[in-house]
Amino acid sequence: MNLVTGGTGFLGSHLLRKLVNVGQPVRALYRTAIPSQVEDIQHKIEWVQGDVLDVGALEDAMQGVEKVYHCAGLVSFRPGEEARLMKVNVEGTANVVNLAIDTGVRKLVHVSSTAALGRARVDGVLDESGEWKESKHNSRYSVSKYHGEMEVWRGMAEGLDVAIVNPGIILGAGYWDDGSGMLIKNAWKEFPYYTEGINGFTDVRDVAEVMFRLMESDIEGERFVLTADNWKYYDLFSEMAKQLGKKPPHIAVKPWMAEIVWRLEAIKSKFSGKKALVTKETARTAQMKVYYSNEKILKALPGFSFTPLQTTIADMCRAFLEQKQQN
Repeated sequence: MNLVTGGTGFLGSHLLRKLVNVGQPVRALYRTAIPSQVEDIQHKIEWVQGDVLDVGALEDAMQGVEKVYHCAGLVSFRPGEEARLMKVNVEGTANVVNLAIDTGVRKLVHVSSTAALGRARVDGVLDESGEWKESKHNSRYSVSKYHGEMEVWRGMAEGLDVAIVNPGIILGAGYWDDGSGMLIKNAWKEFPYYTEGINGFTDVRDVAEVMFRLMESDIEGERFVLTADNWKYYDLFSEMAKQLGKKPPHIAVKPWMAEIVWRLEAIKSKFSGKKALVTKETARTAQMKVYYSNEKILKALPGFSFTPLQTTIADMCRAFLEQKQQN
């Protein structure tokens, strides 16, 4: 039996689909409701209500499980979320690790992030060998994902077989109101601004595929950067606009402009009660030029190749336009 935490989320839902398609029995945690993205396969999944902070429900979900995919996590760059980030990404991961050991789980594949590699060094290529260093470039989210990884390595020291994936920014269809889906919505609205930063991006289907292959392999005690390519944000937004038949962004946001914007957004959020569209962390991160290497995973999984980002974006835009037509 497989258990997927975070099964109702963006990555988790794609992983559930992968496991169902290969005919493996799967159990998934859900907090409040099963999302429409998996309605067509929900009858093939055993659902358990709860989350990674609900130890009782998590223990029930672990019974009879041999393989755990830990996808649950919180992504947030808003101020005031530090405690919640540590609660979900560190304490929640510790709960998963502890119960996996207690219930005899054979292997755990954990979803971390390239953010957990740290960004103390941004003038070269980052890979799995980099050592974490405290730095002003590390977001609160980065810190929480790093400490979450430490819980997984602690589990390995206590006898649990583990593998960790560190995806870059994950792109894919669905969940248009959150994460990378919002980038498509901005392109549709012909958002005119772009930053001059560079980051690593990858297809959500590739992340699910790699996780499955790692689980079925003899690989353990390793972590892997998952990025299809390193792209400029301008190129990413322009490709999205092209696929949607919209105007590409044309106003470069300079660092000094970003500093003004996040401050204005903070003031606006304080009085309106709405989430800020740009925060101090996102404004500064978007200006950074960070490159990642995917060589290790390509060597570890012969025959696997990443989906080209142009293809990923084309598929995202096609799905977005189809939904627009249906609505």
